[in-house]
Amino acid sequence: MRTKIFLLIILFSASRELVAQGCVAIRSNGAVCSMDHADSVVSKWQFAANNRYFKSFRHFVGYEEQPQRVELGTEVINHNYSLDLTLFHHLTNRWTLMANVPIIYNTRSSLYEHGGLQRYSTSSYGIGDARLAVYRWLLDPAKHHNLNIQAGLGVKLPTGDYRYADRFYTATPGVTRFGPVDQSIQLGDGGLGFTTELNAYYMFKNGWGLYGNFYYLINPREQNGVSTARGGLSSANQLIGGSDVMSVPDQVMYRLGVNYMVGKFTFLGGVRREAIPVNDLIGGSNGFRRPGFIVSAEPGIVYTHKKTSLFAYVPFSITRNRTQSVPDQIVSAATSKYTQGDAAFSDYVLNLGFSIKF
Repeated sequence: MRTKIFLLIILFSASRELVAQGCVAIRSNGAVCSMDHADSVVSKWQFAANNRYFKSFRHFVGYEEQPQRVELGTEVINHNYSLDLTLFHHLTNRWTLMANVPIIYNTRSSLYEHGGLQRYSTSSYGIGDARLAVYRWLLDPAKHHNLNIQAGLGVKLPTGDYRYADRFYTATPGVTRFGPVDQSIQLGDGGLGFTTELNAYYMFKNGWGLYGNFYYLINPREQNGVSTARGGLSSANQLIGGSDVMSVPDQVMYRLGVNYMVGKFTFLGGVRREAIPVNDLIGGSNGFRRPGFIVSAEPGIVYTHKKTSLFAYVPFSITRNRTQSVPDQIVSAATSKYTQGDAAFSDYVLNLGFSIKF
């Protein structure tokens, strides 16, 4: 019997946002990869669509949650939705090409961005950063039926609008201003990036198996020049630290888990970690970003019938950490006062989608 493993992979998200679940902005750019066993690829073409939604509202500084934000009604609330459309072309049983385009709709409500007197919302809608990639099975599928490793290299294109703007209210009644929306709901990051991936599986004879994924987005560009002042003036600390403009951060994700196949169903359970690093691999790391990571327990289920598969994954947050950014470090050194920003995270992420071969 040919067995199949369907593995959910983020860039972000655009994607994606984010740590993939809130103000730590993992973007949606290739969030789903429907990956068969190396010896089961028959169709030349494959299309996958993944719907991704989360609500972020729990604020953290480091590992410490700030529940008073919710109690006082001062929390930032993000609703993030993305539809990832992915097309695969299997050149051979070892080589695959992939193209991904995310369609994104985000809303963000807060007090502090609108004068602090009343809660208002900003939003963004459009195409996110697209991604192209090529994959190769490292082991010969004819000789390795139950074990294989797939490596991927790609390019992330700055197709998403990273200057998306909306109207902000001020403390003066009736007075508004127009400016770039928060980084967490921008459609893109403005950088030409490069992606590296590793996907692996091992199947036992009794229906059980293991899977793993690793994804890293390298963004050499340091800043995209977009103001963080929301149409106003930057503060002194923003100018000192360099957070008056948005950075173009790297992104990283990995997953490890087990799966069990019975009939047309595959049940999966694993651990997922997504992060925005403090420092990039290539290029500078200054500019505004909310670095941090989130670790989630990730159950999933896949139903396969002939050439069509339906899947659902729901990562539940276990650990959330908003780390100190480079601007935070600069301001801390300049003022001799420790500074560390916060970020809002969600409790879970809902992923629903399908894959079809033709």
